[in-house]
Amino acid sequence: MEKQKVKKILITGGAGYVGSALVPRLIEQGYHVIVYDLYLYGPVFKNISDSPLLTEIKADIRDKDAFINATKNVDAIIHLACISNDPSYMLNPDLGKSINYDAFFNLTEAARINDIKRFIYASTSSVYGVKKEKNVKETTTCEPLTDYSKYKLECEKILLDFGKDQDIEHVILRPATVCGYATRLRLDLVVNILTINALINKKIKIFGGVQLRPNININDIVRVYELMLQAPVDKINGEIFNAGYQNHSVEELAKTIKNVINDSDITFDYIPTDDIRSYHINSDKIQNVLGFKPNFTIEDAVKSIKDAYDNHLIQDGLNNPIYYNIKMMQKIHLEYNIV
Repeated sequence: MEKQKVKKILITGGAGYVGSALVPRLIEQGYHVIVYDLYLYGPVFKNISDSPLLTEIKADIRDKDAFINATKNVDAIIHLACISNDPSYMLNPDLGKSINYDAFFNLTEAARINDIKRFIYASTSSVYGVKKEKNVKETTTCEPLTDYSKYKLECEKILLDFGKDQDIEHVILRPATVCGYATRLRLDLVVNILTINALINKKIKIFGGVQLRPNININDIVRVYELMLQAPVDKINGEIFNAGYQNHSVEELAKTIKNVINDSDITFDYIPTDDIRSYHINSDKIQNVLGFKPNFTIEDAVKSIKDAYDNHLIQDGLNNPIYYNIKMMQKIHLEYNIV
């Protein structure tokens, strides 16, 4: 499918962390982008809100009729929306299931009814669980440890079957943990939270330390989604791609952050943990099949957060719920029936 054939894209959860970087990039490339989101984190796109290529819909993916209506005349869906980490999911497992799994059927039904050309699903590399293998590939057996990752995997299976049955172009991404500054910043992700603690507290808490954490810079994950819109159908249809770059231990990440910030006063505080998640994902497939190579590093991500902090773009970075999914969910639970 040529790029020019995909003109209108709907992004669920488009006002989230990745979406806040992805949407402006796609608009720059001439796509008409529909952001379908609850906008819990405010007017993320106020700087481009007057763009004729941006449509913003404040709505819930659990509202089947609203979603079907929103996807009329849409060429592609990028599905980012979810309760996006284990602590947030466990705040209310029933809610997590309703959004991360049950609502997925609304999306596939809308894709069928409105004849969507391409469906791009953001899964997660955590579907693999704890692995001893040095390189976890797309063919590695998935053994999800939590309901969050279990339902991500279940949605993968649904999409693979649905795409074949309905002859809809479909592709699944299993991203590593994203890092770096974006307009809707998350500071509850490993590189980002270690960085903000180093900047404010001059101390990095290292829980465990030996666990491997695969990461990808937010600028590169944006490039991955752009590539998924442009890629020929025979290269991506029915495929699963890991999307990661640097695989480092938590301790190595802490040392990298200290080196980038270049502050000798930063200290490390080692804390025991029961979090045994550790995996080293291999992303050779996306390079071999689609020619994708990362252009940005963990060091770039740390620098981007430091620059934002130095320029006062991050306000109360350790406590402000706007940067922490679970804190925001706890804050607005009454209005949105979160807990």
